[in-house]
Amino acid sequence: MSEPLKHPLAPEERVGYALVGIGKLAEEEILPALEASKRSRLAALVTSDLEDGKRLARRYGLSPEAVYGYDDYDRLADNPGVHAVYIILPNHLHEDYTVRAARMGKHVLCEKPMANSVAEGERMIAACRAAGVKLMIAYRCQYEPHHWAVREMVQQGRFGAVKLVESVHCQVETDPDEWRLKRKEAGGGPLVDIGVYSLNTIRFVLGLEPVEVFAQTYATPDDPRFREVEEQMSWQMRFENGVLAACLTGYSAFRSSRYRLYAEGGWVGLDPAFDYRGLHLSLGREEEGQQVVEERRFPAPNQFALELDHFARCIQEDLTPFTPGEEGLQDLRLIEALYTSARTGRPVRLEVPDKPDAFRGEWP
Repeated sequence: MSEPLKHPLAPEERVGYALVGIGKLAEEEILPALEASKRSRLAALVTSDLEDGKRLARRYGLSPEAVYGYDDYDRLADNPGVHAVYIILPNHLHEDYTVRAARMGKHVLCEKPMANSVAEGERMIAACRAAGVKLMIAYRCQYEPHHWAVREMVQQGRFGAVKLVESVHCQVETDPDEWRLKRKEAGGGPLVDIGVYSLNTIRFVLGLEPVEVFAQTYATPDDPRFREVEEQMSWQMRFENGVLAACLTGYSAFRSSRYRLYAEGGWVGLDPAFDYRGLHLSLGREEEGQQVVEERRFPAPNQFALELDHFARCIQEDLTPFTPGEEGLQDLRLIEALYTSARTGRPVRLEVPDKPDAFRGEWP
């Protein structure tokens, strides 16, 4: 990773973001992250609840005139203080709000998953390219020091060649009316919401793409939560160098968030791995016939501030983001392949690029 900016930029030098969707994530994580950032600032809010938006505007020193309803979204085009939008909406809205932002000449930071289909993702990329604006997918783990430490240990061969990978990411969803349990809005179940962290982070740590995937899903009969989406999924990925990865995700098992890579001379992983804070890196190796387990601690900056500032730097210096639309599109291809495998009961072969990190841009 590159050296971080030592001193925060003056407000007028920062990239102004409009947050589109003021739910729990925006209020509890993104707004504080903007305050902790060095290159970014809050420029506008787009929300269905204007009074709540004005409450947040007062808290963060934003003018009430910079609070927009969804019907007024396209008026952001007339706000020169808004350089980029951060889309924090249900998945089925990502394409529409990205395309409209591109037409307004605004750069786009979009929450994962990028969209509900490969076709939607392709249209998002095409719209941003045609408008000459940047598109980045908010894969915060790819900007976080613990995950980078794992990646460096693996790619430098600290324990020899990696052979096996395992990852689990699950939680309990209790409300049958939650949008994440609606196929039209979410595009799928736990795979697209939380399982995508395992999928994306394994690709990031290895720097490689799988050549084959195989998946199984299950939903408890008559459980109203899982009428439209899977309750749980298990899947495997095979990589060209022989690495096998086994992953689990679900919406009805106690919260877990971890991954571990096993090599010939030891193992390394995070538990928890995908939380917003409190990540824990450990590694195991053999010493005099005994397994020795070590913990490694790293500075824990705000993960959302890191991704916001990376995108801001890319806008300011005309760079390709490390996690551009193409990175999100690759995950969508894999997600569609996993659902195809689960539906047919057969492995799905995949095309593999001829270089590592094929879909990533400028190093953060």
